[in-house]
Amino acid sequence: MNVAIIPARGGSKRILRKNLRLFCNKPIIAWSIEAALASKEFDKVIVSTDDDEIAQFATEKGALVPFVRPAELSDDHAVTRDVVNHALTWLADNEKSADYCCVLYATAPFVTSEDLVNAFAKLKSSKKDFCFSATSFPFPIQRAFHFTPQGDIEMFDKQHMKTRSQDLLEAYHDAGQFYWGKADAFLKNLPMYSHHATAFLMPRYRVQDIDTEEDWETAELLFRAIQSRGL
Repeated sequence: MNVAIIPARGGSKRILRKNLRLFCNKPIIAWSIEAALASKEFDKVIVSTDDDEIAQFATEKGALVPFVRPAELSDDHAVTRDVVNHALTWLADNEKSADYCCVLYATAPFVTSEDLVNAFAKLKSSKKDFCFSATSFPFPIQRAFHFTPQGDIEMFDKQHMKTRSQDLLEAYHDAGQFYWGKADAFLKNLPMYSHHATAFLMPRYRVQDIDTEEDWETAELLFRAIQSRGL
């Protein structure tokens, strides 16, 4: 059995009621639910939430909310892996154990059903335990600098001060959108960023963290541009 688990607690602080806030004319969580359902990869699309309003909206969109997320997994310190493992354990104890799981964030409007299908195919062909969304950094990370306590500029990696950009190793980062994996790999708490995983690369224009008001505005501008160009 394949399951999608969408974590969506009600108590977001930086952006209030974030998971139900309108993003390009619909509650942002709707984009994730719709992508999961349209992919046809899942026997169950489950929203893990502690919030009645989110639960009602999720069920209206066709997702399942078979349990209320415990309070201890719904505060600011809740860890996604714990939330996922709670859902997988609940399924095993009350219905049926999952074989594969995809953790899909509620604030991932750039994810498409095709991404989910293709990432799952890559997971299976790679014979790894996980496959997660990722993208490349737009600038060589080896040339990054920081400010010292005195306000001076200091490179993180001084040995590459004069290295040509084209000679530096390209770097990638987690896109923060979805994480496919074997259910038992989640439950065993195998590390994601390790030899246990492979990455599904996405173009940078479809990757945007949404944690602040500026992030939200940037994401909507990108999303509308993508839709207008049919990308």
